[in-house]
Amino acid sequence: MAEEQHLHEPVSKWKMPVGVFFKDARRVFKWDTLGKEILQIAFPAALAVAADPVASLIDTAFIGHIGPVELAAAGVSIALFNQASRITIFPLVSITTSFVAEEDTVAKMNTESAKSEKREKNSDMLDDMEKGAAKPKGHDAPQNGKHLGKFSTQNSRVEKASTDDIERVEAEKGAAEAESERSDEGLAKDIESKKVILENVNLENAERDAAKNSVQLENGSKTTVEKHPSDLMNNSVKTKIRKKKRHIASASTALIFGAILGLFQAIFLMLTAKVLLGVMGVKPGSPMLAPAQKYLRIRSIGAPAVLLTLAMQGIFRGFKDTKTPLYVIVAGYAVNIALDPLLIFVCGMGIRGAAMAHVISQYLMALVLFIILTTKVDLLPPSLKDLQFGRFLKNGTLLLARVVAVTFCVTLAASLAARLGPTPMAAFQTCLQVWLTSSLLADGLAVAGQAILACAFAEKDYKKATATATRVLQMSFILGVGLAFVVGIGLYFGAGVFSRDVNVLHLIKIGLPFVAATQPINSLSFVFDGVNFGASDFAYAAYSLVLVAIASIVSLFLLSKSHGFVGIWIALTIYMALRTFAGVWRMGTGTGPWRFLKGRSPQ
Repeated sequence: MAEEQHLHEPVSKWKMPVGVFFKDARRVFKWDTLGKEILQIAFPAALAVAADPVASLIDTAFIGHIGPVELAAAGVSIALFNQASRITIFPLVSITTSFVAEEDTVAKMNTESAKSEKREKNSDMLDDMEKGAAKPKGHDAPQNGKHLGKFSTQNSRVEKASTDDIERVEAEKGAAEAESERSDEGLAKDIESKKVILENVNLENAERDAAKNSVQLENGSKTTVEKHPSDLMNNSVKTKIRKKKRHIASASTALIFGAILGLFQAIFLMLTAKVLLGVMGVKPGSPMLAPAQKYLRIRSIGAPAVLLTLAMQGIFRGFKDTKTPLYVIVAGYAVNIALDPLLIFVCGMGIRGAAMAHVISQYLMALVLFIILTTKVDLLPPSLKDLQFGRFLKNGTLLLARVVAVTFCVTLAASLAARLGPTPMAAFQTCLQVWLTSSLLADGLAVAGQAILACAFAEKDYKKATATATRVLQMSFILGVGLAFVVGIGLYFGAGVFSRDVNVLHLIKIGLPFVAATQPINSLSFVFDGVNFGASDFAYAAYSLVLVAIASIVSLFLLSKSHGFVGIWIALTIYMALRTFAGVWRMGTGTGPWRFLKGRSPQ
């Protein structure tokens, strides 16, 4: 009641809750319930994100032993495949995580509400039975006393009575006994009714305990088994409760979209491989064309598995379970690494073997995740009406525009660097890879924030939503500061790993301050994405980034022309700063889903 009253308090429209970002800042390192929940989701998610580039790096090392032409061909093909996948993967995974988390939370709330109503109904029935059972007892006591008194009087008269009198007395005695038996039968029925109700109550308690334990297991925490009367239930009933699957329509919809998009991507890449490679700079007479086509077309066969795997990752993230996908992904990439030397060298398949190893590992990951998912979720919806095609398409289109805007900015920056010459391009590519790869660690916090926020908003628990958003943002800033030192020192002393060219190393050191100093901004930007997605604020996330991209594109053209290599990095710094500002503006002004920060209803 207090919270609802607070939401409807009249406040000034100029009030800006920017102080929310500093709320409970001292608790950022505290190992409390919220901190544990965030890190239990974030850490496995970050490792899963890092697993792909690590596996690709090892994969590239094996291909490099085939020859330089094959290595260059594989590099172009991998870049093209990843670029095509990124356009569909990001919207699908982001939407799936939020929708599954919301739907699962609402389903749990509805189930708990129904069980609570049933428990109250059983309790009322039990009270009525107790009152009804007490009434016959009080009524039967005088009756029984009356009959007993009658029996004693009649027995004294039997000695002097005739045979007819004896028969009459025995008849009356039999009638009294029959009446007493009927009273006992009524009492027995009341007791039996109580037993049935008590069994129902015990069953409800057992279901509640089972649901509670299942949620704790998903979060990865230890469960505490408490003694309860429901422990006396039949083991088969308990097993049935534990094996009850969830019905999440968003999960089924995500898998359908993943399969369709994967098939479309596979067909598109296989049919247009030569054309797309030409766009990437591989000319018809180039020695890279043939191996690049072979690699790209074989890798394209695995596109459906890639999309399905990532869709299922989104589903598990919605359940706040990032450990299961991590284990499966690590195992899958381990198979990929093991198959590389076998297929490339032992079987003599060359670059085709490298692509085939990747495809096999992707389908293996998809199969294992699907089997695990079927034990948790009923993937067959009752009807097609339950599927959320419209909702997925609407928000997916918004995020697709967002991905295109992001991709265009980064691609344009690389293109402008390439125009400066091979040396600036080599330095720019090195700095860009370090710049983006180091920031991937923030994706784990973004995933955690998105999953927890989606559940909090579904429960209308705005206090937890605020605490979660501020905590993950504070953590991301600290992570960014740490990355700034690590990247700055590491790139300064380790630039020679990437190149031995003096001019390239000189330009890398020029770009180093931008790469290191922007790490806190990058981390905040990525985590703000997770915060917006967790609040289902997809429209704002898309429109704001399109505007940011327009401003960044203008600055890229102007600054690259006037300041060259340095100008490109200044423009990219502006780009990331504007992305962060867009996130700060939405939450800091208390608009959209954050209206409750200004004391207003978010609805």
